[in-house]
Amino acid sequence: MNSTNTNIEKGTSIWTVFEKQCILRPSDTAVIDVDGRVFSFSKLKALVETVQALFPEDRPTRVGIVMDHGVEMIAAMLAVVRSGAAYVAAEPDFPAERVNFMMRQAGVDFIITSPHYSNRFVGYMVLPLAAGEGINPRPSVDASTVGGNAPAYILYTSGTTGTPKGVVVTNDNVVGYAVAFEHEFHAGPGDVMMQFSVCTFDIFTEEVYGSLLNGAALAITPMAVKAGSVAGLMEFARRRGVTMISGFPLLMLDINKSGEELPASLRLLISGGDVLRASYVDRLVKLVDVYNTYGPSETTVCATYFRCNGHRPLADGTYPIGKPVLGADVTLVDAEGKPVQDGEAGELMISGRGVSLGYLVKCPESSNFITLEDGRRAYLSGDIGMRLPDGNIAFLHRKDTQVMIGGRRVECSEVENVMTGMPEVERAVVLTHEDEDHQPYMTAYVVPSCPPTFSLKKLRAKMAQKLTDFMIPEFFVILDTLPLTPNGKVNKRALPRVMKAA
Repeated sequence: MNSTNTNIEKGTSIWTVFEKQCILRPSDTAVIDVDGRVFSFSKLKALVETVQALFPEDRPTRVGIVMDHGVEMIAAMLAVVRSGAAYVAAEPDFPAERVNFMMRQAGVDFIITSPHYSNRFVGYMVLPLAAGEGINPRPSVDASTVGGNAPAYILYTSGTTGTPKGVVVTNDNVVGYAVAFEHEFHAGPGDVMMQFSVCTFDIFTEEVYGSLLNGAALAITPMAVKAGSVAGLMEFARRRGVTMISGFPLLMLDINKSGEELPASLRLLISGGDVLRASYVDRLVKLVDVYNTYGPSETTVCATYFRCNGHRPLADGTYPIGKPVLGADVTLVDAEGKPVQDGEAGELMISGRGVSLGYLVKCPESSNFITLEDGRRAYLSGDIGMRLPDGNIAFLHRKDTQVMIGGRRVECSEVENVMTGMPEVERAVVLTHEDEDHQPYMTAYVVPSCPPTFSLKKLRAKMAQKLTDFMIPEFFVILDTLPLTPNGKVNKRALPRVMKAA
């Protein structure tokens, strides 16, 4: 596969790069829809122009997108960025209150949605866009001259106050990541990326733009396949000739433990969004390239990559998060913002092409965006890591996972790592609560690897071999599975709380 994007200049828009791919390979497949419809790059471009011609305003500023996954949703997003506006995407099954908050705060000019959702958006101008409508000749709409600094989308993430905060990501942020993606993974013509993630998570950005902007195809996964078995997912990937899959570590674990044969076409698995344990991919690393990646939404998808194949995991059973991607720089700093020595723990400070414009509305986390002495913008991630002798970075924990138990400091993530490193534990999460006297205590939520033979007594005894007594959770809750958010992370709010009297 030949590189086409490594020389793209900073300040280039998403549409400019996409249009370049349409010129280079008009008949190549761009999108395989959920129903099997195939759209070439030229056909997708025509659909984008058709959608844009429907816009009620020539130059919108922000546009909401709430649609079922399909080629029309992809076209809607490209139509918005082609117009020079930014989109705010949400899944149709998200809570109505959350969606309305996002659209209201972003001040969208209108909402593009599937017709059967139109009645949800009272008080908004709505543009219904049905799946399978096809391409209709429309008056030509000239693409505006969109600069790289123009916002491309606003991605809402959870905030410390419980209120979602919108991260403003620019065209150049996205294009820069597409260049880094191609540089590391050599994505290009002949590749097929599986579109599996929800639209409000960075992995979605990686799936869509990491493929299309590099001349690769995108295969959109039907909801029935997403909700089904690993066997069904692998069969879908086999039928579509999927070469790349990006997802959360838990997806990797499910594929790994299923024992299902991987499609012959598959060459790359990318894990992101949480720590990757070696036990999650011990079968997979023998079959395909497996990468562990790291990056906050505030710095556009990924800031570091690590190829797991041929490398031993760290002592806690996890893989390092690797080295900075092309165009990014990661510095480990102390509480005063000064670089720490290799081998010392420090906060990951990320600078470079991927650093977003910041939050749409000022919030407590806005102070994490800083300007360095040389004028570069950087983002203080709140994640603690350590640079290893080989230059790779090990993720240690979040700054905010520390808790004082009996006057002694405990890292919940350390306890989690010890538990998940044991063969009898498939998944685990540790939370802290306070009793009536506001004294913290820990509760461990455990999914056993083999429930019939699981013994909590034996688990506690093994933990006592690795942890001091005050680091062992006071309560344990045994679950069949951990509840997940729509983004695929553990939904900590949905876990039952064990009450403790003072």
